[in-house]
Amino acid sequence: MVGEAVDLLIVGAGMGGLTAGARAVRDGLSVVVVDTSTDVGGSARFAGYAWTAPNHEVMDRHNPRGDLALKRALVDRFAEGVSWIRSVGVEVKDAQRILGFGRGHQFDTNHYLDTCRRLVLDGGGRILLATHTERLLTEQDAVVGAELRSSDGARRTVRARATLLATGGFQGDAALRAAHVHPHADRMELRSNPHSRGGGYRLATQVGAATGHADAGFYGHLIPSCVPFTDPADFVDLSLYYSEHALLFNLRNERFVDETLGDHLTAMALLEQPESRGLLIADARVFRDWIVGSYVDGAVAVDKFALANKRGGRAGLAEDLDELACLPEEWGYRGDSIRDGVKRFNERVSAGLATAPGRALDPLALDEPPYYVIETVPAITFPFHGVRIDDQARVLAENGEPLTGLLAAGSDTGGLWHRAYAGGIASALVFGLTAADTAAAPARHP
Repeated sequence: MVGEAVDLLIVGAGMGGLTAGARAVRDGLSVVVVDTSTDVGGSARFAGYAWTAPNHEVMDRHNPRGDLALKRALVDRFAEGVSWIRSVGVEVKDAQRILGFGRGHQFDTNHYLDTCRRLVLDGGGRILLATHTERLLTEQDAVVGAELRSSDGARRTVRARATLLATGGFQGDAALRAAHVHPHADRMELRSNPHSRGGGYRLATQVGAATGHADAGFYGHLIPSCVPFTDPADFVDLSLYYSEHALLFNLRNERFVDETLGDHLTAMALLEQPESRGLLIADARVFRDWIVGSYVDGAVAVDKFALANKRGGRAGLAEDLDELACLPEEWGYRGDSIRDGVKRFNERVSAGLATAPGRALDPLALDEPPYYVIETVPAITFPFHGVRIDDQARVLAENGEPLTGLLAAGSDTGGLWHRAYAGGIASALVFGLTAADTAAAPARHP
């Protein structure tokens, strides 16, 4: 079996892994990056923004149950992360508001990922693609590298002073989703690369790593039902972000969530409803202002209603409220109950009365016909359950102490988000840089 030794072994060549690799070679470390895919990038290929909460107060308000040390680290180190992107020659746009409460920057993630790959290779590092990490190597309770297997079956060992897990989560594994997200999570469409199947999670737990709460939820968005993704562009084009201004009814013909708090939060709530599907009702105002508009500045605007219709989704147009009663029977909803629900909502709003659930961020009535109807289901990008780390990106054992030699970053980690979300790319960026700095510390101070 072929063997070699490096300062940092990185399992996963996405945003977190490549960021760590590029930073590590700049710090003079020897690096090997391993990925099961045939190319680098992972789900970050489909992103375009790095953003998070602008300060601790906002982070705590929107993510109150997240790990305090990790939240603090993300907010405090985000600006440094953005500066790092600029330092490698990638253009970063000026800060803008995102999701109503966050602040972030648009940048070309593909340019960034390819730049990091070049930096790793130019710095003497190696990138092994189509390579599976069979197991972590341990000696005296310390992780000292891993055993690898390439696509041709050849095996090799890589010994390392530090090993970083950054495989992107376990959203590609239906069994892990059902076990750690929700019993029905195995049915969700995958709004992500297909290669993140829990490799890092399994490797870490096999050596005694602690994991986050099983009910922490997931990041994803609502999409039209009966419309499978056919291209990564669908991850954005078919996401029904406008749900934040629409009304959502479950199969009991009832509203069950304040839709205005965020489409990503509504997606988690819908997963727990009967059959994990519901009806989104929007009026002409919502169509004009939100359905055919850009979710964030700089994004391409897509008529999501027209696209859902074109792709064969359950969608329809009601010329007035009474036509909502004519929903197709096979959809499983009572059209008259949906009509009456919208009517009652509008009456209470017009009378200045509270609605239940409330509408904290968009209290306006939906009283401008026609009405745009799409049946929707949640799709998952990554889970919030994962391997526990401290604010130095060190993987924690069940007793709360760091596992010597083992680091983790990005969507492999748990604890940062708990039924809340404020930026996946930002987390991978910040804790990828943190992991590289942690790995470099022993080399600087032997």
